[in-house]
Amino acid sequence: MPITKGFRALVDEAMAQVKTYSVADVQARMGDAHVQIVDIRDVRELTDGTVVGAYHAPRCMLEFWVDPESPYHKKIFADESKEFILFCGAGWRSALATKTLQDMGMTNVAHIDGGYAEWVKQGAPTETLEQQKAKRAAKA
Repeated sequence: MPITKGFRALVDEAMAQVKTYSVADVQARMGDAHVQIVDIRDVRELTDGTVVGAYHAPRCMLEFWVDPESPYHKKIFADESKEFILFCGAGWRSALATKTLQDMGMTNVAHIDGGYAEWVKQGAPTETLEQQKAKRAAKA
């Protein structure tokens, strides 16, 4: 069966309907308690690090973690005072995921243009998973 709408068309449609921030926009808001950056990449992509302070929510589980009716719900996503800013590797999956969360009713969601590749290219702050775990342990 032929594909009648390719990934590019889906991404373009999502991009036209979601809020998109530049790397500089997100960097300027990194200390804001009302912002939660969310890394939706696959766990295998995290070996190169992540955005400082990002919460990892793999794309394959995102809808389940967001929905309070799901047995997999994560309380972090119930905080309506936060804006959740998603990113992936290049900004395609995060655009689609942001659109899906909007379709679920979330209005406090956006994504980073260019994803992690653009984040790194612009020299924005990153951390390893080990650094992230050490910070969490120090807070506990």
